[in-house]
Amino acid sequence: MAKSKLVKMNKKIEEGVVEGYKKIEEGVVGGYKKIEDGVVEGFQKITDKFVDNYLTKEGETVEEAKARLAEEQKKF
Repeated sequence: MAKSKLVKMNKKIEEGVVEGYKKIEEGVVGGYKKIEDGVVEGFQKITDKFVDNYLTKEGETVEEAKARLAEEQKKF
């Protein structure tokens, strides 16, 4: 009987620890993803602005300029 109570209590502790770990993991991963998305979005805005200001030709959109530059890079 005592062994059964210990097994049940250990199982509850195990479940609590695993649940706590999963909550922490989700919080950390979620926070990391938000930071990563913010950095990528900021970098994208900076590159778009740079391409728009310095690398586009007359009447060319930023997307067209990026595609043209990517093609030019393939040649090298």
